[in-house]
Amino acid sequence: MRAEPKRWESPSVRRLRKAGSYTILTVLAVVVLFPIYITVVNSLLRPVDIASRPPTFFPTHPHWSSYADAWNGGHMAKYLLNSFIVTIAITAGQVVTAIFAGYAFAFLEFPFKRTLFVVFLATLMVPFEVTVVTNLDTVNALGWYDTYQGLAVPFLATGFGAFLVRQAFLQVPRDLSDAAALDGYGHWRFMIRVAVPLARPAIAALTVFGFLGAWNQYLWPLLATKDDRLRTVQIGLKQLRATSLDAVNVTFAGAVIAVIPIAIILLLFQKHLVRGLTAGAVKG
Repeated sequence: MRAEPKRWESPSVRRLRKAGSYTILTVLAVVVLFPIYITVVNSLLRPVDIASRPPTFFPTHPHWSSYADAWNGGHMAKYLLNSFIVTIAITAGQVVTAIFAGYAFAFLEFPFKRTLFVVFLATLMVPFEVTVVTNLDTVNALGWYDTYQGLAVPFLATGFGAFLVRQAFLQVPRDLSDAAALDGYGHWRFMIRVAVPLARPAIAALTVFGFLGAWNQYLWPLLATKDDRLRTVQIGLKQLRATSLDAVNVTFAGAVIAVIPIAIILLLFQKHLVRGLTAGAVKG
Protein backbone atom coordinates (compact mmCIF):
# COMPACT_ATOMS: atom_id res chain seq x y z
CA MET A 1 0.00 0.00 0.00
CA ARG A 2 1.52 3.30 -1.05
CA ALA A 3 1.98 5.91 1.66
CA GLU A 4 0.18 9.17 1.21
CA PRO A 5 2.43 12.15 0.46
CA LYS A 6 2.93 14.59 3.30
CA ARG A 7 0.78 17.68 2.98
CA TRP A 8 2.79 20.80 2.21
CA GLU A 9 2.46 23.76 4.55
CA SER A 10 3.65 27.26 3.92
CA PRO A 11 6.22 28.80 6.31
CA SER A 12 3.62 31.25 7.58
CA VAL A 13 1.24 28.42 8.53
CA ARG A 14 4.04 26.58 10.35
CA ARG A 15 4.99 29.72 12.23
CA LEU A 16 1.34 30.31 13.15
CA ARG A 17 0.95 26.76 14.47
CA LYS A 18 4.17 27.03 16.45
CA ALA A 19 3.06 30.36 17.90
CA GLY A 20 -0.27 28.82 18.90
CA SER A 21 1.46 25.89 20.59
CA TYR A 22 3.78 28.17 22.54
CA THR A 23 0.86 30.36 23.55
CA ILE A 24 -1.07 27.40 24.95
CA LEU A 25 2.01 26.11 26.79
CA THR A 26 2.67 29.56 28.23
CA VAL A 27 -0.91 29.89 29.49
CA LEU A 28 -0.75 26.44 31.09
CA ALA A 29 2.61 27.25 32.71
CA VAL A 30 1.17 30.45 34.17
CA VAL A 31 -1.85 28.57 35.54
CA VAL A 32 0.42 25.98 37.19
CA LEU A 33 3.05 28.40 38.54
CA PHE A 34 0.75 31.23 39.64
CA PRO A 35 -0.22 29.67 43.02
CA ILE A 36 3.46 29.08 43.78
CA TYR A 37 4.27 32.68 42.89
CA ILE A 38 1.46 33.99 45.11
CA THR A 39 2.74 31.84 47.99
CA VAL A 40 6.22 33.34 47.64
CA VAL A 41 4.77 36.87 47.42
CA ASN A 42 2.59 36.39 50.49
CA SER A 43 5.57 35.10 52.46
CA LEU A 44 7.28 38.46 51.88
CA LEU A 45 4.30 40.65 52.81
CA ARG A 46 3.00 41.81 56.17
CA PRO A 47 -0.20 40.07 57.35
CA VAL A 48 -2.20 43.26 56.88
CA ASP A 49 -0.97 43.54 53.27
CA ILE A 50 -1.99 39.96 52.49
CA ALA A 51 -5.60 40.74 53.36
CA SER A 52 -5.63 44.04 51.47
CA ARG A 53 -7.81 44.65 48.40
CA PRO A 54 -6.78 44.80 45.64
CA PRO A 55 -4.18 42.11 46.34
CA THR A 56 -0.46 42.78 46.00
CA PHE A 57 1.28 40.84 43.24
CA PHE A 58 4.77 42.23 43.81
CA PRO A 59 6.23 43.12 47.21
CA THR A 60 7.91 46.52 47.01
CA HIS A 61 9.26 46.20 50.56
CA PRO A 62 9.81 42.46 51.17
CA HIS A 63 9.98 41.24 54.76
CA TRP A 64 12.56 38.47 54.73
CA SER A 65 12.26 38.11 58.49
CA SER A 66 9.24 35.83 57.99
CA TYR A 67 11.60 33.08 56.80
CA ALA A 68 13.73 33.43 59.93
CA ASP A 69 10.59 33.30 62.07
CA ALA A 70 9.38 30.16 60.26
CA TRP A 71 12.78 28.47 60.52
CA ASN A 72 13.37 29.26 64.18
CA GLY A 73 9.88 29.55 65.66
CA GLY A 74 8.47 26.69 63.59
CA HIS A 75 11.46 24.36 64.22
CA MET A 76 11.65 23.72 60.49
CA ALA A 77 15.19 22.31 60.69
CA LYS A 78 14.00 19.43 62.88
CA TYR A 79 10.96 18.69 60.73
CA LEU A 80 12.98 18.86 57.52
CA LEU A 81 15.54 16.43 58.93
CA ASN A 82 12.79 13.98 59.90
CA SER A 83 11.25 14.25 56.44
CA PHE A 84 14.62 13.65 54.78
CA ILE A 85 15.27 10.54 56.87
CA VAL A 86 11.84 9.03 56.22
CA THR A 87 11.73 10.07 52.56
CA ILE A 88 15.18 8.68 51.74
CA ALA A 89 14.35 5.39 53.47
CA ILE A 90 11.03 5.06 51.61
CA THR A 91 12.51 6.04 48.25
CA ALA A 92 15.44 3.64 48.57
CA GLY A 93 13.13 0.82 49.64
CA GLN A 94 10.74 1.39 46.75
CA VAL A 95 13.57 1.47 44.19
CA VAL A 96 15.23 -1.70 45.49
CA THR A 97 12.02 -3.71 45.77
CA ALA A 98 10.84 -2.47 42.36
CA ILE A 99 14.10 -3.57 40.72
CA PHE A 100 13.89 -7.06 42.17
CA ALA A 101 10.18 -7.47 41.45
CA GLY A 102 10.44 -5.94 37.98
CA TYR A 103 13.36 -8.19 37.07
CA ALA A 104 11.54 -11.28 38.28
CA PHE A 105 8.41 -10.47 36.27
CA ALA A 106 10.44 -9.58 33.17
CA PHE A 107 13.13 -12.30 33.03
CA LEU A 108 12.23 -15.19 35.33
CA GLU A 109 9.73 -17.98 34.85
CA PHE A 110 7.83 -19.26 37.87
CA PRO A 111 4.35 -20.60 38.65
CA PHE A 112 1.45 -18.13 38.68
CA LYS A 113 3.66 -15.39 37.29
CA ARG A 114 0.86 -13.59 35.45
CA THR A 115 -1.54 -14.00 38.35
CA LEU A 116 0.93 -12.47 40.79
CA PHE A 117 1.58 -9.60 38.43
CA VAL A 118 -2.15 -8.91 38.20
CA VAL A 119 -2.29 -8.93 42.01
CA PHE A 120 0.54 -6.37 42.04
CA LEU A 121 -1.42 -4.17 39.65
CA ALA A 122 -4.60 -4.62 41.66
CA THR A 123 -2.94 -2.99 44.66
CA LEU A 124 -2.88 0.25 42.67
CA MET A 125 -6.67 0.38 42.88
CA VAL A 126 -6.78 0.05 46.68
CA PRO A 127 -6.90 3.50 48.34
CA PHE A 128 -4.48 4.10 51.17
CA GLU A 129 -7.36 4.96 53.49
CA VAL A 130 -8.60 1.35 53.22
CA THR A 131 -5.35 -0.05 54.66
CA VAL A 132 -4.45 2.70 57.11
CA VAL A 133 -6.20 1.07 60.10
CA THR A 134 -4.58 -2.32 59.46
CA ASN A 135 -1.18 -0.72 58.99
CA LEU A 136 -1.56 1.25 62.19
CA ASP A 137 -2.54 -1.88 64.15
CA THR A 138 0.47 -3.72 62.70
CA VAL A 139 2.84 -0.88 63.60
CA ASN A 140 1.47 -0.81 67.15
CA ALA A 141 1.80 -4.61 67.47
CA LEU A 142 5.45 -4.45 66.37
CA GLY A 143 6.23 -1.66 68.82
CA TRP A 144 7.05 0.76 66.01
CA TYR A 145 4.70 3.54 66.99
CA ASP A 146 6.59 6.85 67.25
CA THR A 147 9.61 5.46 65.38
CA TYR A 148 11.22 6.08 62.00
CA GLN A 149 10.63 2.49 60.92
CA GLY A 150 6.94 2.87 61.69
CA LEU A 151 6.83 5.86 59.37
CA ALA A 152 8.77 4.20 56.54
CA VAL A 153 8.23 0.42 56.48
CA PRO A 154 4.58 0.38 55.24
CA PHE A 155 5.68 2.20 52.06
CA LEU A 156 8.88 0.36 51.12
CA ALA A 157 7.22 -1.42 48.17
CA THR A 158 4.66 -0.32 45.59
CA GLY A 159 2.87 -2.07 42.76
CA PHE A 160 3.43 0.97 40.57
CA GLY A 161 7.19 0.69 41.01
CA ALA A 162 7.21 -2.98 40.07
CA PHE A 163 5.09 -2.24 36.99
CA LEU A 164 7.23 0.70 35.85
CA VAL A 165 10.55 -1.11 36.20
CA ARG A 166 9.15 -4.29 34.62
CA GLN A 167 8.10 -2.31 31.57
CA ALA A 168 11.60 -0.86 31.34
CA PHE A 169 13.23 -4.30 31.67
CA LEU A 170 11.00 -5.64 28.89
CA GLN A 171 12.75 -3.19 26.55
CA VAL A 172 16.09 -4.92 27.15
CA PRO A 173 16.83 -7.12 24.08
CA ARG A 174 16.67 -10.82 24.80
CA ASP A 175 19.87 -11.22 22.82
CA LEU A 176 21.71 -9.46 25.61
CA SER A 177 20.32 -11.91 28.13
CA ASP A 178 21.37 -14.88 25.99
CA ALA A 179 24.83 -13.43 25.39
CA ALA A 180 25.27 -12.77 29.11
CA ALA A 181 24.27 -16.35 29.89
CA LEU A 182 26.89 -17.63 27.42
CA ASP A 183 29.51 -15.47 29.13
CA GLY A 184 28.66 -17.05 32.47
CA TYR A 185 26.58 -14.21 33.87
CA GLY A 186 23.98 -15.29 36.39
CA HIS A 187 20.79 -13.39 37.05
CA TRP A 188 22.39 -11.23 39.73
CA ARG A 189 25.32 -10.04 37.58
CA PHE A 190 23.10 -9.55 34.54
CA MET A 191 20.63 -7.47 36.55
CA ILE A 192 23.29 -5.26 38.15
CA ARG A 193 25.61 -4.81 35.16
CA VAL A 194 23.23 -4.86 32.20
CA ALA A 195 19.51 -4.55 33.02
CA VAL A 196 19.67 -1.82 35.67
CA PRO A 197 21.95 0.54 33.66
CA LEU A 198 19.65 0.21 30.64
CA ALA A 199 16.60 0.97 32.80
CA ARG A 200 18.07 4.07 34.45
CA PRO A 201 15.44 6.50 33.09
CA ALA A 202 12.58 4.44 34.55
CA ILE A 203 14.42 3.99 37.85
CA ALA A 204 15.09 7.73 38.00
CA ALA A 205 11.41 8.43 37.36
CA LEU A 206 10.44 6.01 40.13
CA THR A 207 12.91 7.76 42.43
CA VAL A 208 11.25 11.11 41.77
CA PHE A 209 7.74 9.73 42.29
CA GLY A 210 8.80 7.94 45.47
CA PHE A 211 10.46 11.06 46.83
CA LEU A 212 7.47 13.28 46.08
CA GLY A 213 4.97 10.85 47.53
CA ALA A 214 6.95 10.30 50.73
CA TRP A 215 7.76 13.98 51.22
CA ASN A 216 4.14 15.07 50.85
CA GLN A 217 2.66 12.50 53.23
CA TYR A 218 0.38 13.99 55.84
CA LEU A 219 -2.17 11.47 57.12
CA TRP A 220 0.19 8.63 58.00
CA PRO A 221 2.79 10.74 59.90
CA LEU A 222 -0.10 12.36 61.77
CA LEU A 223 -1.47 8.96 62.86
CA ALA A 224 1.78 7.04 63.38
CA THR A 225 3.55 9.62 65.56
CA LYS A 226 2.74 11.57 68.68
CA ASP A 227 6.19 12.82 69.61
CA ASP A 228 7.02 16.20 68.05
CA ARG A 229 10.64 15.07 67.70
CA LEU A 230 9.55 12.63 64.97
CA ARG A 231 7.01 14.75 63.15
CA THR A 232 7.64 15.46 59.47
CA VAL A 233 7.57 18.79 57.67
CA GLN A 234 3.90 18.56 56.61
CA ILE A 235 2.82 18.14 60.23
CA GLY A 236 5.24 20.93 61.14
CA LEU A 237 3.44 23.26 58.73
CA LYS A 238 0.14 22.47 60.40
CA GLN A 239 1.58 23.26 63.81
CA LEU A 240 3.22 26.40 62.47
CA ARG A 241 -0.16 27.58 61.20
CA ALA A 242 -1.75 26.90 64.59
CA THR A 243 0.92 28.93 66.42
CA SER A 244 1.02 31.80 63.89
CA LEU A 245 -2.62 32.78 63.54
CA ASP A 246 -1.75 36.48 63.53
CA ALA A 247 1.28 36.02 61.24
CA VAL A 248 0.03 34.15 58.20
CA ASN A 249 3.08 35.30 56.23
CA VAL A 250 5.19 33.05 58.45
CA THR A 251 3.05 30.09 57.43
CA PHE A 252 3.56 30.96 53.77
CA ALA A 253 7.30 31.19 54.39
CA GLY A 254 7.26 27.74 55.97
CA ALA A 255 5.42 26.37 52.93
CA VAL A 256 8.06 27.83 50.62
CA ILE A 257 10.84 26.26 52.70
CA ALA A 258 9.07 22.90 52.57
CA VAL A 259 8.70 22.97 48.79
CA ILE A 260 12.35 23.82 48.03
CA PRO A 261 13.59 20.17 48.17
CA ILE A 262 10.79 19.11 45.81
CA ALA A 263 11.69 21.85 43.34
CA ILE A 264 15.35 20.82 43.40
CA ILE A 265 14.50 17.16 42.75
CA LEU A 266 12.21 18.03 39.86
CA LEU A 267 14.82 20.31 38.27
CA LEU A 268 17.55 17.69 38.57
CA PHE A 269 15.49 14.75 37.31
CA GLN A 270 13.05 16.34 34.86
CA LYS A 271 14.64 14.76 31.77
CA HIS A 272 14.85 11.34 33.42
CA LEU A 273 11.24 11.71 34.54
CA VAL A 274 9.98 12.23 30.98
CA ARG A 275 12.19 9.52 29.52
CA GLY A 276 11.23 7.05 32.23
CA LEU A 277 7.51 7.53 31.70
CA THR A 278 7.76 7.05 27.94
CA ALA A 279 10.43 4.33 27.75
CA GLY A 280 8.12 1.43 28.62
CA ALA A 281 5.10 2.63 26.67
CA VAL A 282 5.75 0.51 23.58
CA LYS A 283 6.13 -3.05 24.74
CA GLY A 284 4.04 -4.69 27.50
